[in-house]
Amino acid sequence: MSLLTRLLAPKVVAHAHCDLPCGIYDPAQARIEAESVKAIDEKYQQNTDPEFRARALLIKEQRSELVKHHLWVLWTDYFKPPHFEKYPQLHQLFNEATKLAGAAGTKGSTDASKADELLAKIEEISKIFWETKQG
Repeated sequence: MSLLTRLLAPKVVAHAHCDLPCGIYDPAQARIEAESVKAIDEKYQQNTDPEFRARALLIKEQRSELVKHHLWVLWTDYFKPPHFEKYPQLHQLFNEATKLAGAAGTKGSTDASKADELLAKIEEISKIFWETKQG
């Protein structure tokens, strides 16, 4: 082994089940964005100004995309095989939630009931998330 290789070799190897030691993930990020989507839907329905409605749609689509992002991070970076074994419904929950945040859900609709459905899925995911943090 060359001197350079030995000097650059890691001195300590850290192991974690997620990207960083736990504490950086929280489904609240997805919930907050989903609550924004619902509020935008409600304001959209109450206002007939075309410029306001255009801005509302743009912001709502951005917030819906952020919901998907935060859910994907939890799904792919936080939850690991032991979680999916203990909670076999997790994959289906994430699939349904991300679809509800997509074009067939809040991103493509101004119906606040879609946001309510999304919030309910996020709540189910959140309960499981916090159970995994206890154990």
